[in-house]
Amino acid sequence: MYRRCGNSGLKLPAISLGLWHNFGDVDVVANSRAIIKLAFDSGITHFDLANNYGPPPGSAEENFGKILKDDFAGYRDEMIISTKAGYTMWDGPYGDYGSKKYLVASLDQSLKRMGLEYVDIFYHHRPDPDTPLEETMAALDLIVRQGKALYAGISNYPAAEAARAIEMLKALGTPCLIHQPKYSMFERWVEGGLLEVLEKEGVGCIPFSPLAQGLLTNKYLHGIPADSRAAKSHGFLKEGDVTEDRIRQIKQLNDIAVARNQSLAQMALAWLLKDKRITSVLIGASKPAQLEDSLHCLENTTFSETELQAIGEILA
Repeated sequence: MYRRCGNSGLKLPAISLGLWHNFGDVDVVANSRAIIKLAFDSGITHFDLANNYGPPPGSAEENFGKILKDDFAGYRDEMIISTKAGYTMWDGPYGDYGSKKYLVASLDQSLKRMGLEYVDIFYHHRPDPDTPLEETMAALDLIVRQGKALYAGISNYPAAEAARAIEMLKALGTPCLIHQPKYSMFERWVEGGLLEVLEKEGVGCIPFSPLAQGLLTNKYLHGIPADSRAAKSHGFLKEGDVTEDRIRQIKQLNDIAVARNQSLAQMALAWLLKDKRITSVLIGASKPAQLEDSLHCLENTTFSETELQAIGEILA
């Protein structure tokens, strides 16, 4: 299943694979390779990275580049590969945020790590309160004109700032293709204006962390398992995030999912995909079986009014 990305000629798979976790040097490369192979064989053509993904930073791009070279030679034109810059990548004044210096240098490094001549989408990863937005958007325009990226995107931009960035890119002649916000049943800030901006401007939307770092899965129904993200020292999900109230919500949502003949993860993904403004949903996976389970969400992305009301009451 593919969806058109805003007012562009590009289609993305309804499910895309993010390499935020499980592809760094701390992970088993054979497992990372198996996940990417399964994704591609299942019709997932979009692979999303960032300069600092790992850990350590940069290692996800390096490992992805090796897997591309060893297993996907000849398939580059069937793949959408994206990366980003905007968070801390190296020490000093030029390795963070949104200056033209940082964005251009970072993408050059990313291309070397992955062994690529260009990426399909390059994102500014987060707004920079100190760099003029005009400079950051001019950097994205420059990168596209240089042929180092085919499309420009933004990530983590609130509605008003996204609207300004989109307008600037349009004036420069390099339209904003897509916005990547954090969006899930547990994180709904995009509903406060951003989705309306993207729809009005014809910009795609690809939510990340749709399973709330694994909270919206069966994994936490009975507490924190030893192999979960919340149990890892280098993860972004902490033990304190798994509260009694959160577990209660997870159990109630799971009951609705079971009644729909879906896993909780499948329902959480379908809940996002029910909105036609969503181009693709960016999922992570720690093992191939997890990815396979998530893909079944595509079998049912419609919800009854009764289901939506019950979900709304739980989330409230």
